[in-house]
This record gives sequence, structure tokens and C-alpha cells, in this order.
Amino acid sequence: MASALTSNEEAQLLQTIEMFEVITQSQPMDYQSLEILKEAYLKLGRHDDVIVTSKRIAEAYVQLGQLSSAILEYESVLQSRPDDPDVRRALSEIEHRANSFSAPIASVLQSGDKKSAAHALKNATKNGAQEAPAIPTEVDDGKKQMQELFVETKNINGHEFEQLWPKVNYRDAVRVPNEPFISILSERGVVPLDKCLKLICEKTRLPFLPIDKYDVDVEFARTFSKETCMRWCVLPFDRMSKSILVATANPFNKQVAKEIETHSKAQVIWYLAQPSELMKVLKKIYR
Repeated sequence: MASALTSNEEAQLLQTIEMFEVITQSQPMDYQSLEILKEAYLKLGRHDDVIVTSKRIAEAYVQLGQLSSAILEYESVLQSRPDDPDVRRALSEIEHRANSFSAPIASVLQSGDKKSAAHALKNATKNGAQEAPAIPTEVDDGKKQMQELFVETKNINGHEFEQLWPKVNYRDAVRVPNEPFISILSERGVVPLDKCLKLICEKTRLPFLPIDKYDVDVEFARTFSKETCMRWCVLPFDRMSKSILVATANPFNKQVAKEIETHSKAQVIWYLAQPSELMKVLKKIYR
């Protein structure tokens, strides 16, 4: 598979690997970044690295309590390495853990049908994205969550928050990226940017991405609405398999998530980025 790649594609994959190896080393539970890393290894034909990364993904799922996803990930390893002792041992441990959940699940695990057990462990399904109206009547831009994060932790008082929270009007023309809230806090000397980013990272557990150092897929970014990207200061910067990667300074914004998911019909993987870098890249793309 690697032989079919162009030199530019191979270089971009190597850059992706270098960046996401750093991210996943510091954030081992970030299974979304591990999935991206695994996909890049696969495209380069680095099958040993694919196996190692699959195991890391499964371990992350186990730690997060997502046993169904862990089983399916381990099963993907067994397809190429059916006698892998690490995987067999891990599945045995999951079986033991499942005994405390329910007898039917445990019995399915003991029968050897791991895929059926994985489906038995699932407790929720996601509904497909619905079309969003051209001008939404109600907008959840993450204000409530940001207020809880900054006001309730006494980093800013309620009056200041209301004054500084950016007001967005869908009827206004969008020519430049709207400045994110945490950028406003930093510029006004209310809360330093580093502290803002730390608070959000700790709350959301999202990985931080130095977007100015990433080789952004400009043509891909331009397939998304300029108004959406500039209005909410978000950047769909790449795609990996069936997912799209989006950088933001406000991961609580459900409205922009809805707009992007409706457009792409794909899973969105969010990354936190520094506002000034984000706005700089957006200006270059949509100038």
C-alpha cells in the first residue's frame, strides 16, 4: 500500500505520525488521536506499528470503561495475529470484568463470540445528524459551559463574563474570523491565555494541537462553509479515514458541531488550538 503513495503523500503521513506520536505520548487515553496514528501507519505499510497502536487503543478503551470498543479493537488484532498472547490475556481480563456486569454478557464472552459480546455491551446508539435550519432560532454556542468553567472557578465575575462574551448575529456578514472568548479574556488581561487553554484541556480532555505547525489540507478546508468557519473560528484541517479533524478554541460550541457534522456527514474529532494561530490560518485560507 505504501508503494502507491506519492512522495508528497508520504511526507504528509510522516508529519502526521510525528505530531500525533507526541500527542499520544503525553495523552495516552486519547484514543481518537491513536486512531489517526494507526491509520497513518497502515497507509505507510508499518504493520508492526499498527498492531502496537491497536493494542494501545484497546487499552485506552478499557481504562475508559468502553469494553465493547476494546473487544472489537482486540479482535482486529487477532485477525492478523490469532495467537497474540497480549490480546488473549487482555480479552480474558475483560471477560472477568464483564462477569460483574451481567451473566448474559459473560456467557457470550465464554462462548468465544467476542463480536456478539461487544454488541451486548453497547448501551446507547447515536441518531443521525439532522439538517440544521439556515438561520437557527436557538444557538447553543457553549456559553453556559464556559460560564461554569470561568465564573464558578472565580477566574472572572458574572458581570465581566456577560460583557466579554462574544455576541454572534447570523445576519451579519462574516469577513474575518470572530475572536474567540478566551482570546478576548487574554487581550483584556482578565485571564492569561495559557491558563484558559489549561482549564479547557483539563475539563474536556481534548488534545492541544499547534495548528500553525500542521500541514493543513487547504482544499479540504475550503469545502466547508466559510461563514461557519469564520463565524465560530473553527478549522476543519484534515481528514483521516471516516473522520474529519477540526481545530477550535471553544469545544463547548454545539451549534458549530451541528453545522460541521451536517455538512460532512462524518465523525468530527476536535482539537484545541491557540486562537491567534487559528485566526491566522483561517485568514490565509479564506483571503
